[in-house]
Parts: sequence; structure tokens; C-alpha cells
Amino acid sequence: MERSRPVLAVLTAALLAVPGITALSSAARAADADLAKNGGFESGLDNWSCTANSGTAVKSPVHGGGSALQATPAGNDYAQCAQTVTVKPNSQYSLAGYVRGSYVYLGASGTGTTDVSTWTQSAPDWQRLTTSFTTGPSTTKVTIYTHGWYATGAYYADDISLTGPAVDPGQPPTAPTGLAVGTVTSSSVALSWSAVTGATSYAIYRGGVKVQTASGTSATVSGLSAATAYSFQVTAVNDAGESAKSTAVTATTSTGSGPTTGLPTHALIGYLHASFANGSGYTRLADVPDSWDVIDLAFGEPTSATSGDIRFNRCPVTECPNVESDADFKAAVKAKQAAGKKVLISIGGANGQVQLTTTAARDTFVSSVSNIIDTYGLDGLDIDFEGHSLSLDASDTNFKSPTTPVVVNLIAALKTLKAKYGAKFVLSMAPETFFVQMGYQFYGTGKFGGQDPRCGAYLPVIYALRDDLTLLHVQDYNSGPIMGLDNQYHTMGGADFHIAMTDMLLTGFPVAGDTNNVFPALRPDQIAIGMPASVNAGNGYVAPAEVTKTLDCLTKKVSCGSYATHGSWPSLRGLMTWSINWDRYSNGEFQRTFDGYFG
Repeated sequence: MERSRPVLAVLTAALLAVPGITALSSAARAADADLAKNGGFESGLDNWSCTANSGTAVKSPVHGGGSALQATPAGNDYAQCAQTVTVKPNSQYSLAGYVRGSYVYLGASGTGTTDVSTWTQSAPDWQRLTTSFTTGPSTTKVTIYTHGWYATGAYYADDISLTGPAVDPGQPPTAPTGLAVGTVTSSSVALSWSAVTGATSYAIYRGGVKVQTASGTSATVSGLSAATAYSFQVTAVNDAGESAKSTAVTATTSTGSGPTTGLPTHALIGYLHASFANGSGYTRLADVPDSWDVIDLAFGEPTSATSGDIRFNRCPVTECPNVESDADFKAAVKAKQAAGKKVLISIGGANGQVQLTTTAARDTFVSSVSNIIDTYGLDGLDIDFEGHSLSLDASDTNFKSPTTPVVVNLIAALKTLKAKYGAKFVLSMAPETFFVQMGYQFYGTGKFGGQDPRCGAYLPVIYALRDDLTLLHVQDYNSGPIMGLDNQYHTMGGADFHIAMTDMLLTGFPVAGDTNNVFPALRPDQIAIGMPASVNAGNGYVAPAEVTKTLDCLTKKVSCGSYATHGSWPSLRGLMTWSINWDRYSNGEFQRTFDGYFG
């Protein structure tokens, strides 16, 4: 991959050698003006749009003023931040800015003549970049941008200016009138307002903070918490600026109560190694301590990746000498249920790849899973698809309307099972962070292709089953760094990671940076935090003190550290761990932490 950089350097050098692309004199003409808005990033990212939520305003390092742009390329995104500027046709403009970092670019597109860019391979301190262009005979808008390059780390930009003939923008629009509330759900509020003459777009404010934009006179604000009152206002926008805010309206989201499944207010969920043994040893179901409210039997696995035929093979005596008989196992299921516990079959795991590529596989999945549930008298189903089980087709770009067969068929199968067993059927999911929270930055292959098609692939499944889903416990372990809603990367090993990842689920988030395409918040009673039970169980173990900090922050908004949550959720369902076996191996540390906190 490294060979692409010299080639790019040659092409860029050749482009800059084209006549007419040399820099203008630094002395601007008297009639010229700086047309770039918020070029010093003193107002955060106002007027700038960064791909994949890659940019943020920082206080250090800065070139001038008190802020600068920091943007971080990740995966197949090179962190472009851009704004569109109104210009005059047949006019000359000079673009300049200060940058630092490796492989930083500054350029302009849509000029109507020759688009330009300039770059530096290495700027350990602030370096000024300049270029210039002449607009075409019908050009009235130009996009200026800065970006980095793949896998070269964060770059910084500050004091970006576009100097040239200004266009009289006229006056900002008047404030919108007629703002009204439409359909309200547990996680969204629909708004509408009257059109404003001269407006090119509208900005929607929630609690005084701009949350999204709209090109028309209606919008739905998603990602809201249930049973919560919100205040909304709208402004009208054109090239001259933004109007005053409209009169505020208020709306209270519905309670969105889920199905009655008999779970306690706060639940402890754990996986029981039921079909295999490892270093933690085999634990008989009857010997699982009473603290565990939901027991996920690991694992049901397919006869082949695409068959849809799921089998639950209990651990053989040769591997688990102390394994109970089938009769004793079934009796233990009934005993746990009589004590108010839920026993589920978990499908998948690290070795159980399940790809429902056909409707036949879908139907086989339903019948074979039903057979397991009926044979052992279980309470429901846990989906623990990992690896390559879920992957999005390149053309599948909207999590609200998926088209990929493995996703569509899984959704249909789960809906069928839920309908078959009724409201008390417990449905849970245990995706990895890559398949859920990573969707804040990337979704599928991306607009330009090249991204991992599995990225965010659980989102359409969770969204489609959001009203039927009993528990979502994302595996906050064995994970790489994930960007949170603060646009900072969070890493395993402390409370911060669990707080940031859980806050995303309880707040909702734009998918792939699109503020008009928000994955809505889930109810707090649907969320449990997934953690490894011990250092032996998986990467990302946190000590009991960090578990307590996590729960304090999310349920009481105290001990939150550097990450500021978007609320507090006393009804957060609880904790999930891999696994019951590993916790017993570690003298029940995870179980005791939960019991000590929730009582």
C-alpha cells in the first residue's frame, strides 16, 4: 500500500505545475474579502462537515485564537472536512490555511475550471499551505476542504481563508412560524413548520442545541429517550446567515414499555458453557448460583454456515466428566424457571458462523431453533452472531430498509419465532462493538466502497426488532478503539469505555455521520453492559471498582470521569458477562460486584 503515496505525490506535483494554479500574491485586493466561515474553528465545527464524524475542535495545538481542527483518518476514510462557499463567476480566489501532521491536504472543488489542491508530506509544526483558482463563467458555489491520508494519524488545520471577490448575500431569512409537533413515539418526534421566503435550508434545535438540518419544512428528530420532555425550535438559513429561532414547542416521548418478560428490575446475565469445556471447567446448570437471572446456554451451532440447521449438542462425557444427564439438565431448567430465572439457547459464538442466505435456510433456522426450545423447555433465544455471519451488500446503505439476504432473512426468522412464542418470549442479542457502535463512523462498504462490509451490520437487525428485543448486551470486550459521541476514541480497560459505548445505545447516534439517518435510542430496560468476568475470559477485563464507576455514571451521573453522558438511566437493566464458568473459576468476583451494587 505504501507505493500509492509516491504515485499520488507525482500526480499532485504535476497538477500544481499546470499554468494558472500558482498562488496569488499575499496582498489581497481592496475589494476582496475572506469568504470562509469559521476558518479558525472558534465555533467548533459550525459551517464545516467532516466525513465519518472524523473531525473535532480542539484547544491544543492551535495556530491562532483558541481552537483548531483535529481530524483523524480511520479505515478507508481520510477525514475530509469541507464547507461550501458562495463565489462570483469568472473571478480569482486565493485559498490558504495552516496545517500540521503527516500528509495534510488543502484544496477546492467545483470551481468550474480546474479544481486545485496543495499538500505537505510532513509538518511537525504549523505550516502554511496556499493555492489559487479562477471560477468558471457560471460558477456560484465552490467547496473548500482539508483532509489527511489513510492510516497516517490525526492532522490539524487552523485559520483557513478563501480570499476573493465577495457576493452580496442579502439578508438572513426571517424566523420560521407555525412550528408544530406531529407523530410522537418513544424515541422520536416529528416536526413541521411554514416555509420561509429565501431560505435554502433549516436547522432544528433541541434544548437550544442544533441537532440536525433539513432541506424542506419537516423533519423527524430521532434518538430520543422514552417518557422524556423535549423542547424544539427551528431556524431558517441562507447564504447571508441564520434567522432567529422560532417559538419553541414541547413534546414528551411515549413510555415505549416493552413486552412483559418477568425479568427483575436489574438483572445479571451470564453465558454457561453447556456444549464444551475449557480452562474454566464445566458447571452443571443446577449448580449455577441464584444471582444469575438470565442463563444463556452456549452454544447452538449450525450443521454448516449456510444451512440454517441449528443443533445444540451438550458437552460429551469425554470432555466434561461431570456433565449431568439430559433428564437432570431438563429438570434443572425447570427448577431455574420456578425460581424466576430465564434460560435461553444462545446461537452462534466465535465458532458458529450462521449465514441465512436463502429463505430455505431461514425456514430451517426457525424450525430447528424451535425444536431446541421445545425439547428443553427454554424461555427464549440469544443471538450471538460473530465473525462473518452478518455482512452487508455494497448496495445496502440504509439500516432502516435492509436488502442483504442474510440480514433480511434473520430479521424475518426472529419475528416469526417471537410471534410463535408470544409476549413472554425472551429475545436477546450479544453483538460485538464493531457491528454496532462502529456504525457511528462507518456503515457497510461506505459511499466509495472499500470499507469492511460487516461494519454496523447488526444495526438493521436491532432496529427492526427494537420493539420485540428484550435485552441488548453488546460485548464491550475483545474490541479495538471505538469513537464515542464525543468524537474521541475510547479503549478497553476502564469504566470510560463502557460508559461511552452504553451512552451511545441510550442516546442514539447518526449512522456513518449522517445526522438525517439516526439510529434511535433503546430503552434503558433493554440494555445490559457486556464485560468479561475475569482476565482469563477475554480482553477488556475491568476490576470491580471500574464496574462500580460505570454503573454510578450511567444510573446516577456521578463518577463519570472525562466522558459526559447524555443523561442518566436508573432503570438500566444490568450486566452481562462471559461467562458464568469463568466467574466461578475466579471465586464469583463479577457476581459479587453485581450483588453488592444492586442488592
